[in-house]
Amino acid sequence: MILVTGSILAREDTFDEVLASCLEHVERSRKEPGCISHDVHVDCENSMRLFFFEQWADEAALRTHFAVEGSKAFVRSLKGRIVETSGTKIYRAEAIPR
Repeated sequence: MILVTGSILAREDTFDEVLASCLEHVERSRKEPGCISHDVHVDCENSMRLFFFEQWADEAALRTHFAVEGSKAFVRSLKGRIVETSGTKIYRAEAIPR
């Protein structure tokens, strides 16, 4: 499984628009082949920061996700509306039997 994390810090005056864009992106992404989960959360310590957590079946599914026009459009939509981004962090993961 591939895990993806990242966060963005929205400007206070654009937060509602940024959140709406994030929720649209999440809903669209969840329908893509290989998407196990795709979530966005408001940081409880900084309400302007949005944190993404994604699970993908494999690297091919994630690469396809990044290439989808909707994903590219989402990233473009953030320009000028956010203060900073942590960047995307990508990890390989495997379940540990208990």
